[in-house]
Order: sequence, then C-alpha cells, then structure tokens
Amino acid sequence: MLALLATTLCLALAEPADRTSVLVVVGAPGTPEYGAEFRRWAELWRTAARKGGAESITIGEGESSGAEDRDTLHNALVDKATAGREPLWVVLIGHGTFDGHDAKFNLRGPDVTAAELAEWLKPIKRPIAILNCASASGPFINALSAEGRVVVTATRSGDEQSFARLGQYLAESIADPAADLDKDGQVSLLEAFLMAGGRTDEFYKSKARLATEHALLDDNGDRLGTPADWFRGIHATKRVKNGAAPDGARAHQLHLIRNDREQRMAPETREHRDRLERAAADLRAKKDKLPENEYYDQLETIMMEIARLYRDSSSGHGH
Repeated sequence: MLALLATTLCLALAEPADRTSVLVVVGAPGTPEYGAEFRRWAELWRTAARKGGAESITIGEGESSGAEDRDTLHNALVDKATAGREPLWVVLIGHGTFDGHDAKFNLRGPDVTAAELAEWLKPIKRPIAILNCASASGPFINALSAEGRVVVTATRSGDEQSFARLGQYLAESIADPAADLDKDGQVSLLEAFLMAGGRTDEFYKSKARLATEHALLDDNGDRLGTPADWFRGIHATKRVKNGAAPDGARAHQLHLIRNDREQRMAPETREHRDRLERAAADLRAKKDKLPENEYYDQLETIMMEIARLYRDSSSGHGH
C-alpha cells in the first residue's frame, strides 16, 4: 500500500502543472536591423511570461537545429494541443505577405499560411490567443477566428504590406501598468491591444505619415474584428451589424500576469466567472431590444452570481 502511494505521489509530482504557455515565433527578419528589433520584442514577451509564471517557448532565434522553423512550430502546437485548461498564447513577430489568395507569415525556410495555421490549431482544446504582429496579417482573422479564441492582427487586410509596428507596442504594453484601464492590478490582452493600437496611431501622427497598418481584435468568432478606436475604455461602442456580441469580452479575461486574486482563484471558478461575464456582455449588447425590467432582472441575476463566486473564492470555498 505504501509503495502504491509513493508511486502515485511520484507520478503526480512528475506531471507538469497546468499553466499558461507562451509560444513566441520570430520570423525571418530580412535585415539585421529588423532582427535586432524582433529579438527585443521577443525578450519582452519572455520576461512577461516569466513574471506571470507561464511556460515560454521561442522558435526562430539562434542557430537552426536542422529542422525547419515551420516544422518546429507545427510540432510545438501538437505538443500543446491538450495541455490543460490554461490558455496558449501564440505570438508571431516578423513580416508577412499576401498574394491576393494566401496570407503568409514569413519564417526562416518555408513560410506558414493562414490556412495551414488554422488546420494546426483545430485539435487544440485549451483557450487560444493568436497575435500576428506582422504586415499583411489581416486575412489571419478570417482564417483563425473561432469560438473560444482571441485573434489579433497588426493590419486589417492583406494589402497593408509595409513593416508593422504594432508588435513593438504590444510587447511593451502586455506588462505595463499604465495599460490597466480598469485598475484591477493586471493588464488584459484587450487592454494591451488598446494601448498598442493607440501608440501605433500616435507614431504615424507624430511623423505626419499616412498610417499603413490598422490593427484588429476578434474574439466573438465572427471573422470580422474590431479596431482599437471602436472602444471607449474596455467596451466596444461600435460594432458591425451582424447580430454578434461585441468583441473584447474574452480578450479582457486573458491576463499573462494575473493579480493576486486571480492567482488564488481555482481554474474551474475562474472559468465559471468568465462565462458569467461574457453572458453579461452579451446581455448589455441586447439592452435596447429587451424590456427594461427584464434586462435589469437578468443582469442582477448574473452579477449576484459573480459576487457569490468572488465571496466563496475569498473564503476558500472556490478551491
């Protein structure tokens, strides 16, 4: 019996903890100057991942091990397909191209297309955030958008093919307390996107240049995306008229560096809370179509359940 218990304990200790994974993919730089920039952005992501207790994997830096970066990326995604309920962040740093049919992220060696990446992501059951910081990345929204995913692209179309600067500002914003719009002691992916989008706009305005990139965020699965300037605070005030919930709710629930309360919360409790928050966001989007009493009754029910979860979590019942 003791031997069985010891074996079980050893196996439990040997199993990797369920934690966030950050896969940083550095593409072909083209020039030494771009290479230096891309390495700096990648290091910012690794630093944020370490601070948040996340696993960090980098592809595309240093000498090649012999395998193509494209194959290494595919294998890494296969490896992370079923690794728990914590999210997988995929950050693509580099250049992209679009020939009118296929959008590609440029790697050392063979490139990866948006369609190929979509196929590789299909088996993954955990939450996913894909951040394509490259030029001509807009079509990745159409290919990758799906339920349970957040997709960010540096451009709104494949025709915006100039060097994209969003990647710099996104890497700088993800751990910047100044990006914490709702003052909850943590920076969500949505908040980082909004700060990065604003800083990108400021860059072009300060240089008196026509903006050649317009970033999008999609997290409602409608394959359309929402630009940063459609938000006021953390809420989208404009949206396309397709009946879908506004973008932003799911992205605001992803934090690479969580505050103390989030860290103490059990994963299943956090998932329940997140579902309730998204339900509240969906309800707010339908406010004008519901009788006032019905709207507030439903909202009160949701908010009371969220409050109960926080109360139970604080008292230790949420674990």
